[in-house]
Amino acid sequence: MAIRHCFDKDVDQVLFEGNSCVKKVILNRPHKLNSLTYHMTCQMIKELKAYEVDPKVKIVILKGNGKAFCAGGDVLASYTSMVAGHWSYGTNFYKKQIMLDYLVATYGKPVVAIIDGIVMGGGAGLSLQGTFRIVTENTVFAMPETAIGHFTDVGSSYFLSRIPGFFGEYLGLTGAKIRGAEMVECGLATHFMLAKDARLLETALDEVTSTDTKTISEIISKFMHKPNVKQHGAFSRLEIINKCFSRTTVEEILSSLESEAETKSEKWILDAINWMKSACPASLKISLRSIREGRKLGLEQCLIQECTIVCHILRRTVSNDFYEGIRAILLDKDKNPKWEPSKLELVTDEMVGRYFSRVDEDDMEPLQLPTRSNLGDTMRPKL
Repeated sequence: MAIRHCFDKDVDQVLFEGNSCVKKVILNRPHKLNSLTYHMTCQMIKELKAYEVDPKVKIVILKGNGKAFCAGGDVLASYTSMVAGHWSYGTNFYKKQIMLDYLVATYGKPVVAIIDGIVMGGGAGLSLQGTFRIVTENTVFAMPETAIGHFTDVGSSYFLSRIPGFFGEYLGLTGAKIRGAEMVECGLATHFMLAKDARLLETALDEVTSTDTKTISEIISKFMHKPNVKQHGAFSRLEIINKCFSRTTVEEILSSLESEAETKSEKWILDAINWMKSACPASLKISLRSIREGRKLGLEQCLIQECTIVCHILRRTVSNDFYEGIRAILLDKDKNPKWEPSKLELVTDEMVGRYFSRVDEDDMEPLQLPTRSNLGDTMRPKL
């Protein structure tokens, strides 16, 4: 079996393995929960492009070493680069992530993502665009960006807006964690298997000699296990979630949750309220608008719009919230960020709208994604 490495001065952060027909891209930064760096992203784009045009390659497998598939982009490294240099360092890294996610979403060959462990942020953006998205009992999914003054990005305005009801708004605004079984139930994942069978599945997939998705699906199905969906899991509460998160504004959503808490002192409701009250007010409003608009947009439009928002956040067009969030949560760890504005009612529609407007910077070009022939709508809004 051939093995190629993405060299880094500390560790080989991406491993490229496989035979002539089956290629494996393995995130190998377990001590950092496989968080993505600029270098890792560039290497994956390079190798995936090579695999796509190689007629011998029939399938690509994505996986991560350690207890995480990928916990997201390395925001602390990006923060350090921007503070020491220029905000455009961060946007260049983000654009590379988007190019990688778009490449996976439009890939000309089947992509099998084996998501065994933590998957958040940029890890979700990478894996949830795959043809087959396989989770296990170890899988934990979350989009916690609003806690650090950011918003639900990396394609989430597309995939969160296409799961049933207003479950996407719930996940995006509360940072709620769900397990693999619930990911399958709501449509974020396609298959569930037991972690102990992952090696056996890989061995079976090593024998693939065709790009036929039906054949690949049949192989995967042999290892599938019926997930044990908890009776009181998040997705089982969809009726109440829809009632609260279908409201027009973040303020109305929070008020609706507080009304529910008066009659139902359930932990998940209190957790949602506490998260939203401590999260960045502007981030909550940006995330809600992004997900809502995402229902009407295709993947390419979602990615371009999210990139515009990221540029404004990193450029500090409206506020310093992202930098303050990184300071309070990841650097000083006092967990006491000073958001500006500090209250939901002080975040106006005009402020939020500025994040969605064209970036007024002479040397900043809007994100342009390459024309791809394999762009399909694999997920449709399920309201």
